[in-house]
Amino acid sequence: MSERRPGFLVNFFVRAVIGMAMIFFVNEFLSMKEIQVSVGLNAVSFVVSGALGIPGVGLLYGIMFYNIM
Repeated sequence: MSERRPGFLVNFFVRAVIGMAMIFFVNEFLSMKEIQVSVGLNAVSFVVSGALGIPGVGLLYGIMFYNIM
């Protein structure tokens, strides 16, 4: 069990960092296109992108688009 834990933590942090970078660049792209939707770079988005990966980032944007409807 302890042998698997470091691999899981590394995987989580890699997904979280890549997810946060994706959120940053998608926010910039949407801002450039003058679309008023942005996901905050905070602890919740870090945990969601770390736990769910790219689908989690899509989920965050889906929630934000749903809120403006």
